[in-house]
Amino acid sequence: MKSVFSSAILLLPLVAAPLANAADAPPNVVLIISDDQAWGDYSFMGHEQIETPRLDRLAKESLTFTRGYVPDSLCRPSLVTILTGLYPHEHGVVGNDPPHHDLEGGKRSPKYLPRRIEYLKQIDDDPRLPELLKAKGYLSHQSGKWWEGNFTRGGFTHGMTHGDRTKGGRHGDKGLVIGRQGLQPIEEFVDHALEEEKPFLLWYAPFLPHTPHTPPKRLLDKYRKKTDSLPMAKYWAMCEWFDETCGELLDLLDERKLTENTIVVYVTDNGWINQPNASRYAPRSKRSQYEGGIRTPIMVRWPGHVEPKMDTTHLANSIDIAPTVLSAVGLPVPDRMTGIDLLDAKAVAAREATFGEILEHDIQHMTDPVASLRFRWVIDGDWKLIVPHPGREPKAAVELFNLADDPHETKDLAEEHPEAVEKLRKKLDAWWTPVAAES
Repeated sequence: MKSVFSSAILLLPLVAAPLANAADAPPNVVLIISDDQAWGDYSFMGHEQIETPRLDRLAKESLTFTRGYVPDSLCRPSLVTILTGLYPHEHGVVGNDPPHHDLEGGKRSPKYLPRRIEYLKQIDDDPRLPELLKAKGYLSHQSGKWWEGNFTRGGFTHGMTHGDRTKGGRHGDKGLVIGRQGLQPIEEFVDHALEEEKPFLLWYAPFLPHTPHTPPKRLLDKYRKKTDSLPMAKYWAMCEWFDETCGELLDLLDERKLTENTIVVYVTDNGWINQPNASRYAPRSKRSQYEGGIRTPIMVRWPGHVEPKMDTTHLANSIDIAPTVLSAVGLPVPDRMTGIDLLDAKAVAAREATFGEILEHDIQHMTDPVASLRFRWVIDGDWKLIVPHPGREPKAAVELFNLADDPHETKDLAEEHPEAVEKLRKKLDAWWTPVAAES
């Protein structure tokens, strides 16, 4: 794979200010959220095999940050960050599932299902983008990946996920067919919003290119010619299949003449590097502290209001998505949201660093986020520092990488540059110093 840092076609002018303020008529908002896809697995990011023509076009039409990040490389905490504009330790969703074990005795607990249901309440006191948009009369629709019970818990007015944990509801249930089985529920919702003359928000988070890797035969046949690895061919085909569904969604906006007054935001919930011999993720991708787990392109398209630019320098984070949308539609940003407006060129240029935290898959404590913490990380310019949390990773070392020279993090420079480690550690601790709650 080519590095975007050395790709000449991406060395374009940096972010510019929006061309206008929020439109007189509130713009529609479409959130496209890929599921388990590496930051470089797009044609426009330099992948030599995967073809993503529709996302390539979206990137060309958008303010595109090639150095975008999610705070955690695990889907549920990451998705809640997109929804709330809060870091995982702030919104409290610090893993995919509550403890399977008895919190005191270490045995599998009969309270597991009740804990799962109780844990859904974590976001009830958080700012939620769909709920906030109701102040401007927005309707909103959830489809695809969704862990927080019924779609209404997120403030959505419409949706596909019932979220009943006693009936198999866990991470999207009926909503997970979106994309894989077409976009009819979204089409019906958009037409309903048009009939009601209401602006709308779409949460399009399909189970793509996530496993099971079951691409259409025509795409699998195409990629089988490009590699001897069947698992790799399946994953590459899934990436193009996801791209096709994004094209269908964007075409829907065109067909209904909604493109000009619709903000489209793109992000991936977490990364993925496919193993060559199985449809499983490699160690330095999903759930890891490395670029393969946390990095993603972040795009914002709003024709006539945002000048398309490919920004290969500045840092973006998924905590920025909610405040960016709220600012664009003319709503106040809650004080709890510490992300920036990505359409504010001065704010983008002034950002020195971005941060994140890596958490266990299973939540270790129902109310204390520190109990689930494995690593914290900070990126400042080209430097990236990874600090293990001794409570979960006592044998891991502090690591320092120069991402401009080494985007795939092959050489740890911590011992060579102790001054950089010290400087970044201070910034990391100023962002969040984990202190375990008293038991």
